[in-house]
Amino acid sequence: MVRQEHSDNPQQLELLRVCRIGRAQGLKGEVNVFAFTDDPEYRFAPGSVLYTQDGSREFVVNASRSHKNRWILHFDGVNDRNASEALNGIELFGEPDDPEDMAEEDAWYPRDLIGLEARMDSENQLGRAADEVIGTVVDVLDGTAQSLLKIRLSNPTTDERTVLVPFVDALVPEIDLDEGYLTLDPPGGFPGL
Repeated sequence: MVRQEHSDNPQQLELLRVCRIGRAQGLKGEVNVFAFTDDPEYRFAPGSVLYTQDGSREFVVNASRSHKNRWILHFDGVNDRNASEALNGIELFGEPDDPEDMAEEDAWYPRDLIGLEARMDSENQLGRAADEVIGTVVDVLDGTAQSLLKIRLSNPTTDERTVLVPFVDALVPEIDLDEGYLTLDPPGGFPGL
């Protein structure tokens, strides 16, 4: 896949939170980071550029490695423990990927899904009318096995006002960002549907 090249002007970008720098690692400027990205191999690859949220500081990854479910990075110009300790707590951001490339991969950012209308799929297991509006996606939550779509129901059938739907192809077969909707094919047992 071809990734979007980094821009020369990060202040004009919409940046995505990638990681938070933690404690120093060793004496040569390495830092531990807590990753917020689901693609750390790409985001932390040598030569990658990360920014502070306001775009005022740029960090170029010189080296990276994974060790026991954590990432250790070395940035250009950070060459001793004092310099790496001074970075503790800084959150770093990266540029979003090209939307067309992501759509081809069936990949989306959570912010792209929030606000989409949730409709019944034309071949839903419940036998409900195709395109029946169920509600609106109000959040995307990290689940233990997969992400969960939190949907505010338009016409709940119980006291439940929202439902959590696992974000998997079998239950969410279609997403159309241009038209502003996604379809659901839920099995029986979802409260409120």
